[in-house]
Amino acid sequence: MRRPVVGVIGNAHRIEDRFTVQMVGERNLRAITDVAGAVPLMFAGSPEITDVGALLDVVDGVVLTGARANVHPTRFKCEPHISHEPYDIHRDEVALALSEACVARGIPLFGICRGLQEMNVAFGGSLHPEIRELPGRMNHRMPRLENGDIHPDPLVVFADRHDVTLTPGGVFAKLLGCETIRVNSLHGQGILEPGERVVIEGVAEDGTIEAIRIADAPGFALGVQWHAEYDPQRNPINKKLFEAFGAALRERQRAAA
Repeated sequence: MRRPVVGVIGNAHRIEDRFTVQMVGERNLRAITDVAGAVPLMFAGSPEITDVGALLDVVDGVVLTGARANVHPTRFKCEPHISHEPYDIHRDEVALALSEACVARGIPLFGICRGLQEMNVAFGGSLHPEIRELPGRMNHRMPRLENGDIHPDPLVVFADRHDVTLTPGGVFAKLLGCETIRVNSLHGQGILEPGERVVIEGVAEDGTIEAIRIADAPGFALGVQWHAEYDPQRNPINKKLFEAFGAALRERQRAAA
């Protein structure tokens, strides 16, 4: 059997504030290759050049990665604000349609950070643009220096920062073999109201939703708020997640053979 192929959504980016490109973080690509045992295939987060149906005919699964841009508030009936930029409205369009299509067709779908948020919005849920502004919430954004610059040490940026309590007997608890995990935290936006089919499977100490699944999905359809692509070659939690995703890819292959 050939190695599974995983579609990885691209993010809009500008080089030197002039050249428009699509990009994917390399950690995502290596997690898919090294741990899920698949071949990553980046596709554009641009609806005018991405045919979702054609894409799903050639991949065995999809990863919706994290990204700097927030999901545009009009997608969940809120007003945009300059302080919550940047946005990536083209990726929004592709990712939301893709979330629904993957679930409908039983194609394994793994949402990470922004990907979890996209899955929630795709099924009718809402987001808060700055989760730390809600009463009782912690600052979930990445660590910075006193001058405001991002901390230069990735070991600090991606360090485990808070616990997540998993639903007893839920998909994540069974998959990870425990009911409490510790994860990194690098996000501003977060789930406010879960979508109609969105089942909460993990919650941070402050009540922030950290793990979800899509109810009645015929295939793997999980999302996590933390950056699971960080060091899954050694991090036991992230490793199990990508291994489970890889197993779902191969099961999908066998079913389609």
